[in-house]
This record gives sequence, structure tokens and C-alpha cells, in this order.
Amino acid sequence: MIKAGIIGSTGYAGQELVRLLTQHKDAEIVWYGSRSYIDQRYYDVFHNMFQIVDDKCLDDNMDELAEKADVIFTATPQGLCSSLVSEEVLSKVKIIDLSADFRIKDVNRYEEWYGIKHQSPEFIKEAVYGLCEINRKDIAKARLIANPGCYPTCSTLSIYPMAKEGLIDMNTVIIDAKSGTSGAGRGAKVNNLYCEVNENIKAYGVASHRHTPEIEDQLSYASGEEVLLNFTPHLVPMNRGILVTAYASLKRDVSYEEVKAVYDSYYKDEYFVRVLDKDVCPETRWVEGSNYVDVNFKIDKRTNRIIMMGAMDNLVKGAAGQAVQNMNLMFGLKENEGLELVPMFP
Repeated sequence: MIKAGIIGSTGYAGQELVRLLTQHKDAEIVWYGSRSYIDQRYYDVFHNMFQIVDDKCLDDNMDELAEKADVIFTATPQGLCSSLVSEEVLSKVKIIDLSADFRIKDVNRYEEWYGIKHQSPEFIKEAVYGLCEINRKDIAKARLIANPGCYPTCSTLSIYPMAKEGLIDMNTVIIDAKSGTSGAGRGAKVNNLYCEVNENIKAYGVASHRHTPEIEDQLSYASGEEVLLNFTPHLVPMNRGILVTAYASLKRDVSYEEVKAVYDSYYKDEYFVRVLDKDVCPETRWVEGSNYVDVNFKIDKRTNRIIMMGAMDNLVKGAAGQAVQNMNLMFGLKENEGLELVPMFP
């Protein structure tokens, strides 16, 4: 039985980790970390856990937790994990960090985009980017995982086959993305109040969103060239879900059958990536509550461009589900263990 500790268990991603791990046959939670609710019953914070979780919330003492757990999940704001991790800790326990602290390999770029000083740059090179469908072998051997961001997961998986095969001009990539409000976290913010969000859609982080360099890095690795792109996220009035619509110019004429064969070659053996039938566009409602990513594409012969689309649940595959998928790989378990969740509808 894998003993798991969660630092940041009372945020949206942390609570989703609790939901998934309490149903995982090979894992048990030994630490419910939360600075905001120390000594309070976990079910008093999330009443859906009444008579399921009786434990009290603890602090974020990673050194103590490393003595009790086999794996630590840090579902915390940027900067916290890097301030707590150490060689001593990593010699005892595996860490899956859901923040951005170890996703970007250039520490100067991280500090520029996130506006904070990195507290443990010595571990950046070692950390494995935990996009399971691409880095599976490295994840299995890792002791520190940088769990990918929600927008980068959906964007990368939607575009990756075309970038890897060199079929698109990477200088022309534009990503339009939309997310439910849970992506902004559980903290109280005026812009996330019901009256501010309901009956509204808006762009935010235009030309400045912090997931931009993460997406650029992953597509650069895929294509073998430096990628600069436009990424524009939007906030939509729903709880969960991410929808990505990405555009790029084709390098040559391609048929639907040729592109479909490319996507199928990359994803036919992937449990969680579903390549949809012709002309079926991904929708967030068909992946909600699950670890699935639905992807598809449309070739626009008129403009010689391809539209690449993806939909997923930002709290599951975009955060907690992907973290559990990483845990499964790190401990030699079946990759979809505890994650065979049928999407919820309605």
C-alpha cells in the first residue's frame, strides 16, 4: 500500500486528489496538509467527505511527512514546493509537484514569468515533466515530478502529433483556450465571484499568461525547433473543463486520412487520449469528472491551415488525475489504476 501525503489538500486540486486517492486500491492518505485549516476535520472543509475522511488537517512540514509517506503531492501555489524540497527529503520520498516550480528548465525564464525567485534550482534539471503520454519511461524512474499545468496538458496533447511529425509551421501556432472557474483556485477573488463570472466570458492574461513558456517548451521539444506562439486563455462560467482550439499553417497538402493516421499512431495505445471520429468536435461535457482528453482536428483547405482541438477536465487530467497517473507509473502500477472514471453527464 502506497502511503501518500498531500500538502495543500484543501484547494480544488488537493480535494480532487483526496477524492481519487480514497478510491485507489493501492494507496492510502496519511497526511492532509492545509495551512488554512490546521486541526480542523477534513470533512468540515469538504462535507462530501463526511464519514469518508475523519482525519484532521495538518501543516506543511515536509521533513516530518517524508518520514511517514512514500509519495508527497504538493498542490500549492508556486514557490512553496521549491522552498521545502531538499536532498534529504528526496532521499526518503518521491514528490509530485502540482505547481510550476519545476516545469520550466530555464530558471531565469521561470523567475521572469512567475515573478518570484526559485528556491531550489539545483533540482530543476532532475525533475521530470510529468506528461505521461510523452515522458512515460522517465517518469517511471523519477523521484521528482513536475506535474504539467492544465492548459499546457490540453494544448500539448492536441498539437503534439503534428509538431512531432513536422507537418505544421511552428511559427504560425495560435492557441485559443477556455477554462472553467475552478482553474483559478479556491481563494476568494472579486473577479471570480458568481456575479462577476456568470453570464460572461472574457480573455485574461493576454500575451502574458504564465503557461505560455511551458507550452512553448513542450512544443519546442516535440518539433526540434524553438517555438514562440500566441496563447490566449478565456474564463467561462462553468465549474470544470478546458477547451483548446489551436491553429497552424500546414507545410504541405495533407488529406484527412493522412492526418488521422498520424494522430492514431501516437494515441491508439493511450488509455486516456481519445481521437474522435471525423467532424466530431471535442466538448468539455463529455470529459467532465474523468481523466480523458478528447482530441480532433479539421483541415481548412481554403487557408491551408489545420485546426487542432482538445477538451479535458482541468481538475482531473489537468491536475489531480494526471498526478495520480504519474504516481502509478512511479510505483510500477497499472497506469490507469484508480482513474477508470467514466465522464459525468449531465
